[in-house]
Amino acid sequence: MDVLLPRTLEEALARKAERPEATPIAGGTDVMVLMNADLLRPEVMIDVSQLPELGGWRREGDDLFVGAGVTYARILRELPEMRALVQASRAVGSPQIRNRGTVGGNLGTASPAGDSLPVLAVHDARVVLASAEREREIPWDAFLTGVKQTSLEPDELILGARWRVLHGPQSFAKVGTRNAMVISVASLCLALDPVTRTARVAMGSVAPTVIRAHEAETFLADAMRRAGAWGDPPAPIAAGDVEAFAERVAAAAQPIDDIRGSAAYRRHAVRVLARRALARAADEMAEEALAS
Repeated sequence: MDVLLPRTLEEALARKAERPEATPIAGGTDVMVLMNADLLRPEVMIDVSQLPELGGWRREGDDLFVGAGVTYARILRELPEMRALVQASRAVGSPQIRNRGTVGGNLGTASPAGDSLPVLAVHDARVVLASAEREREIPWDAFLTGVKQTSLEPDELILGARWRVLHGPQSFAKVGTRNAMVISVASLCLALDPVTRTARVAMGSVAPTVIRAHEAETFLADAMRRAGAWGDPPAPIAAGDVEAFAERVAAAAQPIDDIRGSAAYRRHAVRVLARRALARAADEMAEEALAS
């Protein structure tokens, strides 16, 4: 096996152009699992963990850019205001894994169970890719094309993800066989955007890729408008509308039966997660109204 050790992004992209078959590795929390299980035996690997261009995050006006090499531990320390992303980062593995695992790794692996991916989907993130010849941005749902499949070209590397920062309530939760160090059976991220008065819901582990529940989003935004829940102070949403929202979330799921859970259980799980997420969001909006 050849191992390439570039020290700049320019060098890394040049080496990837020369050896497009090279498997990128940063934290190695996914790649090394596959190699140890003898499911992956690359002829060449390219270590991108030392590239300073991938290891930062920055504000860009109303947008946030998070580099592919930013670890979950750094997100917990440095981006506390990104509440859903922080909650998802805290749900990733153990402290050791969080110190090594990266946002770019989640994107590159493209597992529907990737904890950060529903958060990126809720924020309508654009994935930033680069080759030696060009740089491009594509929407998250154009990047994630199937189970562990992406639209990344052989000569490209993932630079990071960019999205507009949302300031309303947001949360992430997942269901698994235990509280920590577990691959999710189902996960859900909810974000409410008071600026546009829209709701956003994304789910993981219930379809071949992370998906948005668009019908449920439209229904919830309208239900909140009718109830006056976008107002100051916000009025409570009718119990029937909460249940109808949760049912629409469950209906959007496309789960399968596997060793971690049945399709029926996954639908039930996201229904429960949707109700809980909406209750937390309503409480947060009410608290903010009282504080102001």
